[in-house]
Amino acid sequence: MTIDTLKRFGANTDEGLARCMNKEDFYIKMVNMGLKDERFDTLPKVLASGNLDQSFELAHALKGVIGNLALTPMFDAICELTELLRNKKPGDYTGLCKKVIDERARLLAMEKNE
Repeated sequence: MTIDTLKRFGANTDEGLARCMNKEDFYIKMVNMGLKDERFDTLPKVLASGNLDQSFELAHALKGVIGNLALTPMFDAICELTELLRNKKPGDYTGLCKKVIDERARLLAMEKNE
């Protein structure tokens, strides 16, 4: 993973770096760790089970991870999903969840193609 890859993805790297004391190697390390977060795999399963409380907890935690890393394309979708779950609005959450998962996959694919 590189800063250039993150910029092409649409991440706000200036913000992400600032949160990591402007240490590029630390920021990249945090991004790599964040993308491996097991909650990305757990959230779709829990959503499918209909457990909105646990889904909210997972989405909220991922929102923090994604937000701190300034991964903007993923952040917008996870924010919307988190707020819908917070309010327990009835509906199909699959589309928003898929968007988060797809954006993660897109970034990981970009990394592989470096």
